[in-house]
Formats: sequence, C-alpha cells, structure tokens
Amino acid sequence: MLEQLEKLYQDAMAELEAVTSSEALREWDSRTLGQKGAVTLLLRGIGGLPKEERADFGKRANEVKLALAEAFAARETLVREHELARDLEEGQIDVTLPGRGRAVGGLHPSTQTLRELYHIWADMGFQVYRSRDVESDEMNFTLLNIPEHHPARDMWDTFHTTTPGVILRTHTSPGQVRAMRELGGDGSQPIRVILPGMCYRYEQVTTRSEMQFHQLEGLAIGRNIRMSDLKGTVTEFARRMFGANAAVRFRASYFPFTEPSMEIDVECFLCGGSGCRVCKYAGWLEIAGAGMVHPTVLRNGGYDPSQWSGFAFGMGPERMAMLKHGITDIRYFWGNDLRFLEQF
Repeated sequence: MLEQLEKLYQDAMAELEAVTSSEALREWDSRTLGQKGAVTLLLRGIGGLPKEERADFGKRANEVKLALAEAFAARETLVREHELARDLEEGQIDVTLPGRGRAVGGLHPSTQTLRELYHIWADMGFQVYRSRDVESDEMNFTLLNIPEHHPARDMWDTFHTTTPGVILRTHTSPGQVRAMRELGGDGSQPIRVILPGMCYRYEQVTTRSEMQFHQLEGLAIGRNIRMSDLKGTVTEFARRMFGANAAVRFRASYFPFTEPSMEIDVECFLCGGSGCRVCKYAGWLEIAGAGMVHPTVLRNGGYDPSQWSGFAFGMGPERMAMLKHGITDIRYFWGNDLRFLEQF
C-alpha cells in the first residue's frame, strides 16, 4: 500500500501541474482529496494492514495529504490570476459600463400624506407651527377647558411619566394655546396655523386605532369668524384632498375646547358608501373633529372672546391615507413590513 500511495502522490502532482482552469481544479480536488477521493480511500484501508505497518503508513499518508493540499492551494491561486488576466485581455470586463446604483429608501406613507396636507393648507393660507410631544397636564387639559377631575378627561387615555404633571400629549390641541400666545401678539393679531405631530393614547390597538398616531391640528383666529367659515374651509379641503366630488357631512358632537362642536365625515372610498369594517359599515369615515374655539380657550391664549373668535379642527393623516390608497388596517403603518412600505 505504500507503493500505491507513492504512485498516487506522483500521479496527482503531475496532473495538478497540468491543470489550467478552475473547473479542472475542482475536479482534481474531488477526485484526489474529496470524501470519495483516492487519498481518502487509501486511508480508510489502513485497518487491513498488519499492526507493525500501520504507523508508518499512516504517517506517510498524512504527509502526502498535506503536501497535496498545499500544492492545490498554490495552484488555485496561480490559476485564478491567469484567468483574471485572460478575462482582462479578452475584454470581458467593460470598465466603461456605469456602476450599479444603490437602492434608496422612500418616504413613509404617513410622511407623504402629511406633506400633501401641508401643501393643501399652505395654499389655503395656513402656516405650519410645531409643538412639543411631551406636555404638561395643564397645557394638555386645564387650559383647554378640561380642569382636573373633569369627566371629559376620560375621552383621552393618557400616558403619564414618572414626573408628576408631565405626560405624553394625547392630542395636538395644546399647541393651540402655545400658538395663540406666541403668534397672537398679545391677543391683537389674527392667526391661521396647522399643528402636525405625533399623539399618544393608552388604548387598544385595532384595525382603526393605534396607541401612537399622527394628528394635524388646525386653528384660525380672527374677527367675526363663524361656523359657516369652518364648514366652507373643511369642505374645500376635502375636495382638494379626495376629489371635486367628495361627499362631506357634519355631525353634532362634543369637545370641551370648542363650542359648538362637530365631527366631519367623508364618504368611504373603500366601499363606495355601501359599508365595510373600516367604516364600521356606516359608509362614512370620520376624518376630523372640529368646532368654534371655546371662549375659555381664547382667554387662556390671550384673546378677548368678545372681540375675537375662531375655529379649530383635528384630523388623522393615517386614516386619510387609508381612504386614498385602499388600506384596510391602520396597523400596517407602524408594522415596518417592507412589503407594505415599498408600495409607496
């Protein structure tokens, strides 16, 4: 068997010297050093040798296997260099071709909808005003005509922090008071602003509601502003957002910071008004709550309610995106599923 091993070694080295391609190299490796290769088969037969010959044969077999592996590695490097040089000479690599562009991300559908809203309201004379996500209880509730222990506080399930009186805002409405105080010129200047941002509520997640969501607040303060101005403004917005034939309806409602108050609905585009689970089979989808700014809120913002009036509204960008794109579950917006996000 030693003679067979030496002959195998000499033949394998001679064959390796003649190899000039990667494919032939792989065949040589499989035939010689692979699991069913010639060297492996010889090593498996060591048990048939007399005991006194096994040690010498095993030692030499391992030396042969190591020498062949080293020769294979060296030959592999040489063959790859030759193949690369040949490819360059034959022009198979065209260095003048443009590089492959990197895949870039896109805007989140909520961001796209918010930007569309900004554009529409800017055309209608409203400027963007940013307010904070972390608010005081006073600004989020008390100054909006919702004093401590008022039953209306049950309308907002609140995230409280470890600092007493500091909460995550439940709506963008506290920005109304901040905007009036900052932009109102001590109650002497009219203002028209929209206040976009994230809101947080400790409530159950369903196909129609999330515990965090975007909201866009609107506020207009001036002299002789009436409910008819609010209805006309919101109707014009709905037509610009959802099309000239968008059907809008107003329903009486209650909010502590507006009086009178109303809900604003748009005909459900998903079912055409026939009813589906998103619109709760009513044929309509609520897009905003609105009303005339309560005199108490005007006073807290620095305005004299006997001289000034205004309207306010709050709308959900995600629900509007659901209407426009036929999305049936609001949870998709925060699920981070690329199959959903890449559609936008």
